[in-house]
Amino acid sequence: MEGQRRYITAEELKEHNKSGDLWISIQGKVYDVSDWAKEHPGGEIPLLNLGGQDVTDAFIAYHPGTAWQYLDKLFTGYHFEDFKVSEASKDYRRLVSEFAKAGMFEKKGHVALFSLASVALMFLVVLYGVLRCQSVWAHLGSAMLLGLLWMQSAYVGHDSGHYQVMSSRGYNKLAQILSGNCLTGISIAWWKWTHNAHHIACNSLDHDPDLQHIPVFAVSSRFFSSITSSFYGRKLNFDPFARFLISYQHWTYYPVMIVARVNLFVQTFLLLFSKRQVPDRAFNIAGILVFWAWFPLLVSCLPNWPERFMFVLASFAVTSIQHVQFTLNHFSADVYVGLPTGNDWFEKQTSGTIDISCSSKMDWFFGGLQFQLEHHLFPRLPRCHLRKVSPLVRELCKKHSLPYRSLSFWEANKSTIRTLRIAALQARDLTNPAPKNLLWEAINTHG
Repeated sequence: MEGQRRYITAEELKEHNKSGDLWISIQGKVYDVSDWAKEHPGGEIPLLNLGGQDVTDAFIAYHPGTAWQYLDKLFTGYHFEDFKVSEASKDYRRLVSEFAKAGMFEKKGHVALFSLASVALMFLVVLYGVLRCQSVWAHLGSAMLLGLLWMQSAYVGHDSGHYQVMSSRGYNKLAQILSGNCLTGISIAWWKWTHNAHHIACNSLDHDPDLQHIPVFAVSSRFFSSITSSFYGRKLNFDPFARFLISYQHWTYYPVMIVARVNLFVQTFLLLFSKRQVPDRAFNIAGILVFWAWFPLLVSCLPNWPERFMFVLASFAVTSIQHVQFTLNHFSADVYVGLPTGNDWFEKQTSGTIDISCSSKMDWFFGGLQFQLEHHLFPRLPRCHLRKVSPLVRELCKKHSLPYRSLSFWEANKSTIRTLRIAALQARDLTNPAPKNLLWEAINTHG
């Protein structure tokens, strides 16, 4: 039977890497996902980023065992001639298998229930503080609590986007819309669009949207050559205006994080009202309208404009801790240019992420995402297990001489500011000429 098999080489497979002609290899078998890409729940971009190569590790990471049964109808009849598995990948797949046998992907604990209950309780306290209390301090406390509510609600949306936290897919989607669109004003559709691309192409300067913040931030001097964003389909112009902002980015980092939420609101509207295909567009728009009904109405109940300004700014400032946390996980990690490759997917995840070490008492506050590497390697693993598997991941990285970086919150901030400062000083070097200024880039900031 071996002699009757048809084989395809790595070079031949690489030719099928574009929309309309998209092939991938999983466990040595080659599949044609050209038509399926449009229906893929994770979107077309992750498939395009890994198209024309072996994607076994990524497939195992993001799909439950039930997904394998759907591959047969996509089989091309070809087997991958150059199929090889690295020792790191073998150990990684063994861990995934052990977690699956132990039922860890299904044992979600009561995290979602507790998180939703805490969000509901905080929302009621915020309403009481604004509507029933007259003290400015009560209003300030309510604003800060609202910021914490947004953080926890975002974690619920994040969890439900990676795995099913509710009893059915319908209820899971409802949890996403409620926790994301309705409560935070940020579309779950926008989050999935960018987040899936980020996970697959972690810290690729031209493919990971979470690093593409020109003209405000640049984590690497490679942005100074105005690289083209594969995700957004446009050039990230490093012009004089971008040079000016980036030259001071280590000073503006925290102030920008405070108002970063505004950009997320803008990105939500740009996506939902674009011509791009958006899953559940109407459902997402309805959720956003709910947010823009209750939030302005709540703010309007405050007695005067100074208090209203204070309320909005304080709530944004508290939520900025989460924005800072997410950037700490990646800004000072290793970066690269180009497409990720399936045969070093595990290695790319380890090099592009940084954990934040903290007490187990802080797991709720950080949403489990302080274990960023563990989450990237096992995105379907409920957050209640991330601390448990951390020693196993550390040992695996040590065995294969791969980086495992775990810094305190303070040290992670220092590392990020150091990275931004290095790029800022390089941007000030006038020997690097910048192209003509394009002010619209400042308005059209993504990420």
